[in-house]
Amino acid sequence: MGTRPADPDLAAVTSLSAGARRWTGLHCGFLDEPAGRAELPVTPRVKALLQLALLRRAWAKADPADPDLAGVTATVDRVWRSPGHPRLLAAEPRWARQFRLMYGALAPPGAAADGPHRAVLAEAVAGDFLTPRRKSPYLHLETRYYAELAGVPHRLADYPELYRISRLAAHGDDRPLAELDVCNVTHTVFHLADFGFREPGLRAADLAHARDRVLRLTEQCVRREEWDLTGKLLLAQHCLGLDPLSTPSGAAGLRMLAEVQRPDGAVPGRSAADRAGAGADPVTFFRASYQSTLVVALATVVLLHRRQAVPASAGAR
Repeated sequence: MGTRPADPDLAAVTSLSAGARRWTGLHCGFLDEPAGRAELPVTPRVKALLQLALLRRAWAKADPADPDLAGVTATVDRVWRSPGHPRLLAAEPRWARQFRLMYGALAPPGAAADGPHRAVLAEAVAGDFLTPRRKSPYLHLETRYYAELAGVPHRLADYPELYRISRLAAHGDDRPLAELDVCNVTHTVFHLADFGFREPGLRAADLAHARDRVLRLTEQCVRREEWDLTGKLLLAQHCLGLDPLSTPSGAAGLRMLAEVQRPDGAVPGRSAADRAGAGADPVTFFRASYQSTLVVALATVVLLHRRQAVPASAGAR
């Protein structure tokens, strides 16, 4: 019987992270350039900018001296100062108020007190939006997270209760894994754990349940070569107190991402099935690579921050 390849060492993960951060910092400006505004559909571009602001927040907390952060910070600062950007948040009416809440909550530290985000945030929280009314468990949790981040009062349930009514908590041992949506699971964990910057606050049994599902989903996504989802699950493992460098599925996921990463740092698609070809034009390549590369940058910058703060020998927190 063959031997399993060695777990990725810290240097390999640091290299993976540096490449993803470098590519993101160099190319994220396209989201707000004339060519990007012309070539990219509005709603995906709005989502991509909100994801970039999330990355900026985590990166600035974890590694504020990294020079590659400058490109991300410049793009986020420019967008959040733009008086025209709030109009884009209404492009998808179903999510307009949620986008406005996220936009207000993710304003960078340098944003002016009277900047566009303040009026947008006021619009988002007006009326009964910050109450449980007509919210799915996931939307309820996401709304609480961003309301808390924005520092606005709300009447939403507390985090333990929101976990108990989540799809993740409700998934029984007799149910097929396919019933779980990876994005729903990972973002539930992210919001509970502030993307890795606080403990998730789960009881021992709930923590064991969440870890079990996240580990099994990671194994599945690695087998399917789903790069974007694997990156999210690596961060979810970390948020639940696991070390992805040491779990079998986490180590396999990190090896896979390192193997597919291009020399310029990009992860060239959300999965092997939709990898951007060598002849892809720049816009096609950006659209294929942005999400997965940003996810790898986010997951690894948080993971490495925690490992620097707590020696690996300390084990799971």
